[in-house]
Amino acid sequence: MSKLYLVATPIGNLNDLSPRAIEVLKSADLIAAEDTRNSIKLMNHFGIETPMTSYHEYNRVEKAHELVDKLLEGKTVALITDAGMPGISDPGEDLVAFALESGIEVSVIPGPCAAVSALAISGQPTGRFVFEGFLPTDKEKKERAERSEQLKNETRTIIIYEAPHRLAKTLKFLEETFGSDRGISLVRELTKVHEEVIKTTLGDAVKKYETEEPRGEFVLVIDGKSEAELAAKEREQWNDMSITEHTDMYINGGMEKMDAMKQVAKDRGIGKRDVYKEYNAKP
Repeated sequence: MSKLYLVATPIGNLNDLSPRAIEVLKSADLIAAEDTRNSIKLMNHFGIETPMTSYHEYNRVEKAHELVDKLLEGKTVALITDAGMPGISDPGEDLVAFALESGIEVSVIPGPCAAVSALAISGQPTGRFVFEGFLPTDKEKKERAERSEQLKNETRTIIIYEAPHRLAKTLKFLEETFGSDRGISLVRELTKVHEEVIKTTLGDAVKKYETEEPRGEFVLVIDGKSEAELAAKEREQWNDMSITEHTDMYINGGMEKMDAMKQVAKDRGIGKRDVYKEYNAKP
């Protein structure tokens, strides 16, 4: 019976390929790989002789149709990426969606994932996080500005991928977005000999790579905005309005006086007694 397998491959250390992954790659009729020149090294290491075909960013739509046609003929296809889990920051998501729409069974062979691995060893909060993949480049100014606006008030831990040649510019962009004091862990060369976690601030990270050449692939794990910082930012909008004006705004909008004063106290992060005292002292 035909099936599309998503097979996670090593992100550095070849020994991280699971026995089940090896079994599936050997038994599949075809392996769809992001870059066959890169994947052949993995295949040779484990003695996997299954035919391969390329499936990447530039043929993601046309090739997806070809692969689904083979699956509908009864073939079994294993999808792999250069490193990690197919479909995560990867064109495999299109193939999965098309396969499911065509009634084809899709199964996952779990394994390495750079985002989750980096988060686990980053020392940053892990309870809630958001994965952003690669940020837009300098040339994509509109998209970059939109992403900055979306992220600046994010309270969850943020995970970003980055290549060494873009790292310095990306760190500068992140410093401009979040401020120099925001915490960050730079996780590089996961599972390789020179695996490293650099836990610092964005300001210090920018300074570090102004004089030092980045080496290896990076995962950036960034502190989300603290709830206290977010609340303080929200309170700033009331700085140009007096407590009396603030309270009258709610009353004129239809609130009862006491409810309006409670809301003003909440907005400003102050006691209801303070609002009551100042409002009732007005001329």
